[in-house]
Amino acid sequence: MTKQIQSTEPGLSELDIQMLEVNGLIMKVTSMGSGPLVVLCHGFPELAISWRSQIVALAGAGYRVVAPDMRGFGGTTAPPKISDYTMLHLVGDIVELVGVLGEKHAVIMGHDWGAQVAWGGALLRPDIFTAVVGMSVPFVPIGHTDILSSLRSVGIDNFYLQYFQTPGVAEAELEQDVAASIRRIYYSASGNGPDTIIFGMLQSGKGFLDNTIEPETLPAWLTEQDIEEYATEFSRTGFRGGLNWYRNLNRSWELMTPWRGQVIHQPSLFIAGGSDDVLKFPNTQRNIDNFSVTLPGICGCHIIPEAGHWIQREKAEQVNHLLIEFLNGL
Repeated sequence: MTKQIQSTEPGLSELDIQMLEVNGLIMKVTSMGSGPLVVLCHGFPELAISWRSQIVALAGAGYRVVAPDMRGFGGTTAPPKISDYTMLHLVGDIVELVGVLGEKHAVIMGHDWGAQVAWGGALLRPDIFTAVVGMSVPFVPIGHTDILSSLRSVGIDNFYLQYFQTPGVAEAELEQDVAASIRRIYYSASGNGPDTIIFGMLQSGKGFLDNTIEPETLPAWLTEQDIEEYATEFSRTGFRGGLNWYRNLNRSWELMTPWRGQVIHQPSLFIAGGSDDVLKFPNTQRNIDNFSVTLPGICGCHIIPEAGHWIQREKAEQVNHLLIEFLNGL
């Protein structure tokens, strides 16, 4: 099923929306352009529309740009079993998508959880993913201890990752007022938000949204139309699909242990906002400092000031310049 729509995004006159059969899913795929394939993987709580500016810029620079709604999000199937959201499933979806599109190779790019899929794709299938870009979340080699056990071992029991583990709890909070949830999360985790850690420790007896604030006005990069589009989709689907990615942290770690010690040799790039909460996590800076070892093909590590978590939206022009420079140098 394919349709072509007119886009309101400047420079994006024709946007292809397809519903494709991919890896046992019906996947909603947004694409534009022709040339070498670039796949864009979004994070939580996002959709393919988070990449609008990048679709414009990369297609205009001579690339075939494809952005799916990821497994469990938006117009793509949300399998009912929690165990169907492991890293192997997520990487497998993108591997299959490349084949369905009639291609053999692609550059994979991702933000937030999508960055982990991008790193995972490059690690597991270097024959397909010839280069990789991660945004916000750095490459973390497969360790000897899963993250949830590591948190418990140091006495932490109120980290947001832990709060997301119990089915139904975060859903009930986030779905009470979907538009407000989207607005608060996007604003508060951005460079425009308060100087507090949104993605981190929760207050005792409080929920995830208690770490956020309601903005008085929206920043220029986030419009009321954006909020409405995200809210419409998440009101329809709920947040369960995306939250199930978090509920497979341990299962994914177990499945990925055969790749412990493996590094990513392909050309790589890392981009993050200087005010991104993820950079404040324990060991994040250590992982970034170790890129020369774990990412021996790294072509650049860019921490952009005055930007937060949603780097491809907040600093779209700078990010687009870095991505095109990276792609043209391959």
